[in-house]
Amino acid sequence: MPPPAPSSSRHASSSSTRMPSTSTSGASTSTARAPAPPAPMTPGPHRPSSRMGLSAKQLKRMTDTIASARKPAFAEGAIREVDAGDDGLGEVDEEEGEDEYPHKVNGGGGGGRDRGERYATADHSFYPEPSFLRAPLNSRVPHFSPRQPTRSSFISPTSKGKGRSPSLEGAPLEVQEAALLEDLEFVLVGIEGQYITFHPDYAPEDERARLKGARFVVDRSIDPSLATLTHRILPLATSYTSIAAFVEQRSAMDWGLVNHALCAGIREALKEYHLLLAQLESLYSSSPLYTLQTAFFHLSPSLHSLALLHALAEELVRMDDPDLWEGSSSEEEESSEDELMGEGFREALKGMRAGPGGGTGGGGGMVKGGEVVKVIWERMTRMSGDPTAHRLYASLLLHASQPYADMLERWTTTGALADPYDELLVREARSITRGVLDVDYTDDYWERRYTLRDGSSLTAPSQKTTPPGTRLAGGACVPPFLQPWKHKILLAGKYLNVIRECGIEVRQPEPGHANDERGRRVNARGQGRGLRALDDERFYKQIEDAYTHANRTLLKLLVDDQHLIPRLRSLKHYFFLSQSDFFVHFLDQATPELRKPARSANLVKLQSLLDLALRNPASPSYADPYKEDVRVTLESATLYRWLLNVVNVSGALDAPGAGMPLQGTGAESEGRKSREREKEEKPLRANEAFSFDYIVTFPLSLVISRKTILRYQLLFRFLFHLKHTESALCAMWTEHTRPVWRARARWPPFDQWRTRVFALRARMLDFVRQVLGYAMVEVLEVRWAELEERLGKVGTVDGMLKDHVDFLDTCLKECMLTQARLIENFEKIMKTITTFTLYSSQFTKTVTELGATIDAARARGEEPSERLDKIWSELQKFEHAFNRQSKKMCLDVTTFYASSENTALLALVVRLAAVKTGAGSSASAQR
Repeated sequence: MPPPAPSSSRHASSSSTRMPSTSTSGASTSTARAPAPPAPMTPGPHRPSSRMGLSAKQLKRMTDTIASARKPAFAEGAIREVDAGDDGLGEVDEEEGEDEYPHKVNGGGGGGRDRGERYATADHSFYPEPSFLRAPLNSRVPHFSPRQPTRSSFISPTSKGKGRSPSLEGAPLEVQEAALLEDLEFVLVGIEGQYITFHPDYAPEDERARLKGARFVVDRSIDPSLATLTHRILPLATSYTSIAAFVEQRSAMDWGLVNHALCAGIREALKEYHLLLAQLESLYSSSPLYTLQTAFFHLSPSLHSLALLHALAEELVRMDDPDLWEGSSSEEEESSEDELMGEGFREALKGMRAGPGGGTGGGGGMVKGGEVVKVIWERMTRMSGDPTAHRLYASLLLHASQPYADMLERWTTTGALADPYDELLVREARSITRGVLDVDYTDDYWERRYTLRDGSSLTAPSQKTTPPGTRLAGGACVPPFLQPWKHKILLAGKYLNVIRECGIEVRQPEPGHANDERGRRVNARGQGRGLRALDDERFYKQIEDAYTHANRTLLKLLVDDQHLIPRLRSLKHYFFLSQSDFFVHFLDQATPELRKPARSANLVKLQSLLDLALRNPASPSYADPYKEDVRVTLESATLYRWLLNVVNVSGALDAPGAGMPLQGTGAESEGRKSREREKEEKPLRANEAFSFDYIVTFPLSLVISRKTILRYQLLFRFLFHLKHTESALCAMWTEHTRPVWRARARWPPFDQWRTRVFALRARMLDFVRQVLGYAMVEVLEVRWAELEERLGKVGTVDGMLKDHVDFLDTCLKECMLTQARLIENFEKIMKTITTFTLYSSQFTKTVTELGATIDAARARGEEPSERLDKIWSELQKFEHAFNRQSKKMCLDVTTFYASSENTALLALVVRLAAVKTGAGSSASAQR
């Protein structure tokens, strides 16, 4: 196509010898050879010009230059060689155009001398290399690209002036339009033009200003109609500069993989925009019909797309830095603060406003990981009625969620947590390792090594509630479409991690087929796994399959390989005294040692006696392969005092902190009261501190944890106290079978006293046996049968853990060990019975002395005249205390809890009702 006539072209470029346009698409639209950039020169003194318009000679030269630029690229003769002494504009009349054309290469449109000199002296083409260590994906071109050197062919190095753009006032509209079209090629990629320049308040060196987007102004000499149309296009440049600054910022290494993937998705979305700019640049260079209206028509669709990207970037930046979009007054205050104290002072103030919890409003840490995925998904959902917005945000969600999907897949399929930037919803406590279990096999490894960042758990889904106006930052923010799956995601990785810790290799399953339509898309070559949608049913099915596989694998490991059920039966045998003939033999041998104070008891001797009892061939424990794991231990407090401390401080036995050292204000007060009571009470005896312990190895320690062992110990100490009291009462019965007790004195007051002692001992023994029978037969055996039935049907590891803990908690509750009033009443009545058994020797001494006195009186032929007030008083104290306490426990406490909270105690009420209180015997007794 022949080139258009220079004089008739109304859509002309401003120069034919200017440097090629630096479109981001890399497309070249001209093969013109640009002259070497002129050397900077010192501007001459300002001379007032008589006219501000273009002279006829200048206008002719400009139109010739524009016409030459309209020639097709790569056509022969289309390149105009420029001599070294020619600037492409011809000679300039000093009287007419001395002020109109700047002679500096860096003079911006109204930018002033200082700014022009700054860019002329600091002409860096690339960022320094160390910057790529922090953000290797960023562009090598600086964010403030040199402006005026690109117009070096348009400006004569020999001209004189002020370093500003020539005014187009009075120039034809075709010339003004051509100049604006040329400037738009630069402005739309964030580079300042000749007549479209940065706003004076905009500083391209300031990252915060770039994140808000560059503001442009049009030269006042431009025709208002053209300026208005240009202003309708300029929001595109503002959005682009903001998006480019956002991508540049979030490409840094510390912003995480999800932000990096989002930046890659934005770059992918901007490819169409760059291609459009390259096409418009080619159209500008080749078509005489290309106008500003045509450019606006082609750029209109991009206005909406880039506005959507800009809105997303603005929301993410606003969440990270809420002060960025505040009013101008706050910006002026911050700028004054920066001038006075520097950037560090502003960051310190920002941290103080955020508070210790990570910020209020929008603060709270970097916006990364799951929070970015959530923001994109919510915007896509809200704007589902806009096809363009839905398609754009769906593409960005697909790109941004790929690192998140990769981390999720690796966690749920191998148990390995690869989260270097804390973006995933799962958090690892690296201080808790398997080595800790060898010393103290607590369940911290299972419960606290891997947790959800939002603080929720299966037992307490809403344990951590977010206060209004705050946000969960980073990985703590779980995308809404993954909320129902977060616990399965956590457990799947935890299960596999335990398997890996046991030395069993866990391999990642093969990826899905390449023909998946939505859940898994192949790449361009059709190899490997492609993009996966997190909000797709296929991905949910993958999580469910991984959870099921991990669950079954760990359950098989615990039940079959580690013999969990036999271990639990062994615990029942020793702690619940099932088939406890070994324990009777142990008590017979260890009674002298258990009567000593706890500090004086020999723990090694007690352990030796237990080993002898367990190794007795006549005992069922002889064939138990786990009898070596049973250990003897002495606690530091009585059972009931320890239970009261825990219940009064924590409110329940299974509350946080139960079983741990008492802390806090209430705990200190309760501990102080406990120490005062211990000073008043007698020293702790060995039989009150005696308990069993059990050695468990990994991974069984996850099921039989320290907390579960503690529950077993509480139940054992309760049963042991009843057994020991029963044994003491039986020993008292044996004492009462001696002749001194059985001989008839034929003195009614003495015979009645002995009968009352026998009756009280029998009622106490009946009470202890009824409570012991209720605990062992109607609670432990029944609940154990239910546990075995549930374990035979359990399908998940957490279900098995829950069933085991629920079994122990139910046993504790039905054995009256979780309520303060029941514990206090039972402690009092057991203390009365124990004290009564300790008076056995005193009673025997009294019977012996009275028997001798009666025999001596009868030998003299007299009736005994001794008064028995003292021994009757002692006996009546025991009778009154036992009757009152048993009645209160039966009628007041037990009945109340049986009808309200603990219905299982109804069986105990029936049993205790059969125990005769003997309330009227005391009143009718003769002294």
